[in-house]
Amino acid sequence: MTEITRADGRSADQLRPVTIERGWSAHAEGSALISFGGTKVLCTASFTNGVPRWLTGKGKGWVTAEYAMLPRATNSRNDRESIKGKIGGRTHEISRLIGRALRAVVDTKALGENTIVIDCDVLQADGGTRTAAITGAYVALADAIEWGREKKFIAQRSQVLRDSVAAISVGIIDGEPMLDLAYVEDVRAETDMNVVVTGRGLFVEVQGTAEGAPFDKRELDALLELGVSGCDALRVQQLAALQPAAAE
Repeated sequence: MTEITRADGRSADQLRPVTIERGWSAHAEGSALISFGGTKVLCTASFTNGVPRWLTGKGKGWVTAEYAMLPRATNSRNDRESIKGKIGGRTHEISRLIGRALRAVVDTKALGENTIVIDCDVLQADGGTRTAAITGAYVALADAIEWGREKKFIAQRSQVLRDSVAAISVGIIDGEPMLDLAYVEDVRAETDMNVVVTGRGLFVEVQGTAEGAPFDKRELDALLELGVSGCDALRVQQLAALQPAAAE
């Protein structure tokens, strides 16, 4: 697999250059600007003491997410969905995906009756925006939780995060399984898949579609193996981004 060279010079099992700029926003309780190659997503976490009415008095917190793309995140300008007066189906789908991915690693009882909203805004899109959003959102979430602990909204000994979570895209191009698809690869992939994995290697979600020919179990196994290895590499980057907090 590693002998395959792609248009950008990567091997089939290689991530694009990944950077995570923790604390990018001066105002949010947690934030991270994450880059997967040319894809750049700003993730901000807002902490509120209190929960939605339907959770009041249940001793549990809530974590949710919203996703959006800036008008010139792509090659041509797209109108803001707020101006259109209607949120698109893709936006709803990705927002729910990010929220599910984060809640999979959060102990809502340990969070207490607090709410954390993660906003993931795509500044520039070059494939893998939802996977970059999940990976960056985890870093922003971790900092927002620590902010709540410092402010005594969360008990000092509460272990709110049960694990880390990251996501990556995989696909089959010209019959070869490949990791972390850029846009030029994504649009011609025979199979396109997004994989969400915890730090322990457990699957949160697998979204896969045969865009061309159907894929068999052998190909599926190869894609999942690539996804797990990619998420493991992202986990290392997430922990490195958060490391200064352990030293403070």
